[in-house]
Amino acid sequence: AKDYELRQYETAKWVSTVIRGETQKEAMRQGFWKLFHYIQGKNDKEMKIDMTVPVTCLIKPGGTDFKVSFFVPFEHQDSPPQPTDSDVFIEERKAAAIFVRSFGGFASPEKYAEEAQVLARILRSRGQPFHEDFFYTAGYDSPFKLFNRHNEVWYFKK
Repeated sequence: AKDYELRQYETAKWVSTVIRGETQKEAMRQGFWKLFHYIQGKNDKEMKIDMTVPVTCLIKPGGTDFKVSFFVPFEHQDSPPQPTDSDVFIEERKAAAIFVRSFGGFASPEKYAEEAQVLARILRSRGQPFHEDFFYTAGYDSPFKLFNRHNEVWYFKK
């Protein structure tokens, strides 16, 4: 469809942290830095790991917990270094079919929510079953990139 795509993601490991009781914007900031320290060597191997994209954030509408995640690079998928920060953990996300809506510009929490609502409305109108109680935001660009930015919202197919 021109307004969304359906992707199949394989099982993969992500390094994640949950930030509680903050705004989404503040949770993204705090979560990003916790994960950035992990890839800069705050792990059991004191190993620097390449930054990957996307940076995702699990959103449960009405909730105050935000799970921020970096994809673990392919060369570390089999045995990622273990975090030394007790707030940071490695998680394995199972293979899944995911509905994706892409958009440009600088994405605010409000813009992500708006795009998620648009995607949910489209999926409902087309009879596509999906998990409506959560969605992910996905950002692909450094804050210093000014043009041709790429952002996504993800709903998991039922």
